Amino acid sequence: MTSLNFQKSPDGLLPAVAQDWQSKEVLMLAYINETAWERTLATGKAHYWSRSRNSLWLKGESSGHVQLIREILVDCDEDTVIYLVEQLGGAACHTGHRSCFYRRLQDDELVAIGEKVFDPETVYGRKK
Repeated sequence: MTSLNFQKSPDGLLPAVAQDWQSKEVLMLAYINETAWERTLATGKAHYWSRSRNSLWLKGESSGHVQLIREILVDCDEDTVIYLVEQLGGAACHTGHRSCFYRRLQDDELVAIGEKVFDPETVYGRKK
């Protein structure tokens, strides 16, 4: 199994950028530990480490908006990855937007530039 340089990070977490495999749109940035990396390689579905919950998570386990891995790019230092994914359900962001990068800084304010794909309250049973 291909290994990454998890020792480079004091907490053992490495950044993982998820991009749409066809359009190359950046969908999200998350973190992986060695277990998340191994599960991703074994299943073909993106797994991450949740810093807020301090636990492993399969992207889409609550929403059904799973990310199928189509290709993985590894940087020269082997401490950052790009997951080129097929985003099932049309949205990567827990707020209901396709991308977590749905806001633009404009005149010192954040302005939404993307429409919601789903209602997070309906999907998660709580407001996001």
